[in-house]
Amino acid sequence: MIAAPEIPSEFSLLSKYTRFSSDTDFSEDLDGRSATPAKGKVCKKGKKAAGEKGKGGKGAGRINGHHQENGMENMMLFEVVRLGRSAMQSVVDDWIESYKHDRDVALLDLINFFIQCSGCKGVVSGEMFRNMQNSEIIRRMTEEFDEDSGDYPLTICQYSIIYDEYMMDTVISLLTGLSDSQVRAFRHTSTLAAMKLMTALVNVALNLSINMDNTQRQYEAERNKIVAKRANDRLELLLQKRKELQENQDEIENMMNAIFKGVFVHRYRDAIAEIRAICIEEIGVWMKLYSDAFLNDSYLKYVGWTMHDKQGEVRLKCLTALQGLYYNRELNARLELFTSRFKDRIVSMTLDKEYDVAVQAIKLLTLVLNSTDEVLTPEDCESVYHLVYSAHRPVAIAAGEFLFKKLFSQREPEEEGAPKRRGRQSPNANLIKTTVFFFLESELHEHAAYLVDSLWECGAELLKDWECMISLLLDDPLPGEEALTDRQETALIEIMLCTVRQAAECHPPVGRGTGKRVMTAKEKKTQLDDRTRMTELFAVALPPLLAKYAVDAEKVTNLLQLPQYFDLEIYTTGRLEKHLESLLRQIREIVEKHTDTEVLEVCSKTYHALCNEEFTIFNRVDIARSQLLDELVDKFNRLLEDFLQEGEEADEDDAYQVLSTLKRITAFHNAHDLSGWDLFTSNFKLLNTGIENGDMPEQIVIHSLQCTHYVILWHLAKSSEGSSRKDDMVTLRKQMRAFCMMCQRYLTNVNTAVKEQAFTILCDLLLIFSHQMVSGGREHLEPLVYSPEDSLQSELLSFILNHVFIDQDDDTNSTDGQQDDEAVKIEALHKRRNLLAAYCKLIIYCVVDMKTGADIFKQYMRYYNDYGDIIKETMSKTRQIDKIQCAKTLILSLQQLFNEMLSELGHGFDRSSSSFCGIKELARRFSLTFGLDQVKTRDAIAMLHKDGIEFAFKDPSTHGDGGPPLNLAFLDILSEFSSKLMRQDKRTVHMYLERFMTFQMALQREDCWLPLISYRNSLQAGGDDDTMSVMSGYSSRGSSIRSKKIKPPAATAGTSAAKRKLPEEESSSSSEVWQQSMQTPVMLPSPHLTSTAMRDPKRGRDDSFMGTPQHHQTPMDYNRRGTGLMEEDEEPIVEDVMMSSEGRMDDLNEGMDFDTMDIDLPPSKNRRERSELKPDYFDPASIMDESVLGVSMF
Repeated sequence: MIAAPEIPSEFSLLSKYTRFSSDTDFSEDLDGRSATPAKGKVCKKGKKAAGEKGKGGKGAGRINGHHQENGMENMMLFEVVRLGRSAMQSVVDDWIESYKHDRDVALLDLINFFIQCSGCKGVVSGEMFRNMQNSEIIRRMTEEFDEDSGDYPLTICQYSIIYDEYMMDTVISLLTGLSDSQVRAFRHTSTLAAMKLMTALVNVALNLSINMDNTQRQYEAERNKIVAKRANDRLELLLQKRKELQENQDEIENMMNAIFKGVFVHRYRDAIAEIRAICIEEIGVWMKLYSDAFLNDSYLKYVGWTMHDKQGEVRLKCLTALQGLYYNRELNARLELFTSRFKDRIVSMTLDKEYDVAVQAIKLLTLVLNSTDEVLTPEDCESVYHLVYSAHRPVAIAAGEFLFKKLFSQREPEEEGAPKRRGRQSPNANLIKTTVFFFLESELHEHAAYLVDSLWECGAELLKDWECMISLLLDDPLPGEEALTDRQETALIEIMLCTVRQAAECHPPVGRGTGKRVMTAKEKKTQLDDRTRMTELFAVALPPLLAKYAVDAEKVTNLLQLPQYFDLEIYTTGRLEKHLESLLRQIREIVEKHTDTEVLEVCSKTYHALCNEEFTIFNRVDIARSQLLDELVDKFNRLLEDFLQEGEEADEDDAYQVLSTLKRITAFHNAHDLSGWDLFTSNFKLLNTGIENGDMPEQIVIHSLQCTHYVILWHLAKSSEGSSRKDDMVTLRKQMRAFCMMCQRYLTNVNTAVKEQAFTILCDLLLIFSHQMVSGGREHLEPLVYSPEDSLQSELLSFILNHVFIDQDDDTNSTDGQQDDEAVKIEALHKRRNLLAAYCKLIIYCVVDMKTGADIFKQYMRYYNDYGDIIKETMSKTRQIDKIQCAKTLILSLQQLFNEMLSELGHGFDRSSSSFCGIKELARRFSLTFGLDQVKTRDAIAMLHKDGIEFAFKDPSTHGDGGPPLNLAFLDILSEFSSKLMRQDKRTVHMYLERFMTFQMALQREDCWLPLISYRNSLQAGGDDDTMSVMSGYSSRGSSIRSKKIKPPAATAGTSAAKRKLPEEESSSSSEVWQQSMQTPVMLPSPHLTSTAMRDPKRGRDDSFMGTPQHHQTPMDYNRRGTGLMEEDEEPIVEDVMMSSEGRMDDLNEGMDFDTMDIDLPPSKNRRERSELKPDYFDPASIMDESVLGVSMF
């Protein structure tokens, strides 16, 4: 029996093809007479399946689940759908009802629907449905299937309405008209519909073409038969069918021409990028689907022209369309002319400013490379090669695939049955050499990790052939083979290290990744397998490699990093202990041979990686490390004692021995705890001797400072664990303070390098031992907290001013005529930036007084290119800590610059001078850093104005009462911050200003008083509707008061009682204030600032609309410190207010100048071509020019 759930999948799969229009909802009889709309009914009898009995009585019944009325049976489901006289939803609803009434009958009707949609003339009867299995039913239907005809109802239904010369003509005309509309929505929608309709017609045309070819072939085959076997009826049928197909083909071509010429030709250059992208995407589909008709220069030219489009989205569609064509090698012959014409444009698009476009351009060139090697010139290939070093990983990976296809795709064929060649005889040997040659020719020796990452996805098998790499380094060359040079061996070792790191860590190098991603189970298994294999190989090969290159610092530095990626358990499970012993011996010899800091540090890290207590090899490695350190410390103490005793008589050899031993100890102390050896006493004695005698070699002092710093830090690390005794804490406190004093004394050393080292270490120690160290449950460390004295803070600030804020040519580190060397200048700038950052961290973490930042902030404009980002970030962080104190620091920096200008130019300076304009510009920049949220910065801005006003009137005029104060011009600078005041605060600040003014000052109009006039105007601007007059004088004030009294405020009906009282209170407060102003002379101090900010009722509604809370009208008290003008504005700032105005102030270049690392090589050509792509014969501007459009576009 066939049950409903057992319907075969063949039946259900056909349902996806049965998509018909549901727009017909009418019923009409065969004679053409109208009938009432019937739901799921037609007026013609359907066939009745054999063995089927109707159900129901006289009035109505059911045949196959459909109603019958007045003795007229409904058609089967297939007939209902095919005629299309009922709405599809109605048909479905009726079938569901019939299924609920009788499941077997309804399911039988649905099965017959699928069978008949396939063109089968058979019918599944009820008896077959009940008694036969699925396979038997399908076999019976197959016997009744007519295989001679290629047409079946589904295809007939799909195409029949196309040729009725009514629907398609109407639709195409409508879409063409809409696509020419000035309304963007009409153009966009109709263009999409027209292009999709065109794609459907292309599919129909393709099927017609195939059917015509098949019909022609059948006709030829039938005609070639002998006369006796020839079927004339079939020949006539095939001729008639071919004629019909040809007519249909002509009709379809006419439709496609109408759409192409009426819509595409105009809209592919539409003003809207989305519309242009739709056109290019679809024409790519047409050329790929029906290449015989569309893949020619007449259509390809549109894609070529649009590659110059100004929008990256459209250029991207061009490239993806072309990729589909170049992927099919059979089409390459038709693309030769296009390739030769537009190849240069495609190559230039690899440097497109849109990364997605650049990636697809490189992929397209890779497809072109697969089709033929002759098209791309060496110059074209080289322009893609260097992109493997791009910081953008998708671009680099695409370029890596191109490089791999070009250089590594042709391998030496291996003979079948021959043993697999390994080592330097393997097929990968030449490819690895090619990789080395390419890396050396690119001259980017610090970017091997980028090269490996670019090639990893397409060439991982080659890059993980470590056995071949080891053989190339250790084995002798074969007869006739050229050995690797020393430079090539160095490059190969660096590449080998990068491949090991990539396989072990499974993430891109620094600067190219977007964060760690979760690896799949397959990737994790591959990672474990690679680590096991690399450990087995290099555990054996690393000792002989170190022995061979022991004297080469660069090679040894890279080789010694390999054990950091080993699976150390392999040493035990693989019985490789003897190779571990050999490795430890080699590392010891390298430590004894080398004094280079980089080599010694990597040796220290290797010991640290091997000394892992989780593995059984720990004891063996720990013993070797302890023996080495014992010898080093004993040797250092012995040499140091002799060196200090000799004093001035010590020769250079003794100093070199002390320095080399101290270097080794310092390098190991960085990664290993050497607290068991008392290194503080010996190093402190060395440093103290250097202070007393003043002739200690520079490098000895630098490394001694660093070693003592490590001693302090390791001691602190033990104390932080809570296991140290009280005596140890006291000892650490004494050592730390004594060492800080020693570093402070070295700040005055004659040697710049020594001073820089002492400054850096001192900043680190002050930050580590600040009050921050007791947080996080470490209250037991409170006795160790150390706050610098004022003298030390002053010395640190003086060091910054004297060694950081200097001109490039004044840098004393650049000697021997190296000032012009760009690399030396960059290195010196990098060092100065580190020094400034170290001091700024002390400001941010409140180790030093925030006001010391004034000397840093005032350099913002002068050294913007070198330190602008650091200074700006420091201002941002200090504002988050204390907004008011930060504002006081900013105004202090401006005051310092103003005083410096006065001392240089005198009090009679010209306010148009460059010095004064520079201070004003700096004030404007400071103002911008406060952002647009006036509520959050309200207290800070108010305090800033208060300090500025006090400074301006601090020193009276030397010419008596009639002259302006000496610092009055500072008000011109202060006016830059007036725009950051809230409206009610402007009024209060203006009243505070009047406390310092006399009656004569208010009447002065000379040039020397212009700063006061302009500052008062800046406070009064925008305050007219807040009872503030721009005019000065009693008459204007009186008229202002009278005008206010004329219009008493009225409360609206819907407001609360509090709001109804507010205007009256404001009005009375306003009246009292201005009456006092009229009765009291201006030169007398105005009442204390306790008046409530006044606001017109209408303005109150505006403020509410703008989002200003009404409770902002609180008294301002400038004598408060640490509290805001509003009690509610005391929550911590979670956003950087300095950044809030960046998007609105692009012309100021106030943003942080982060290096986006677009494309690393070559920078000059790269950035130029990204912003301005190469022009071609087809000008992109002419394509998108509105003058060539048929209509004007929005």
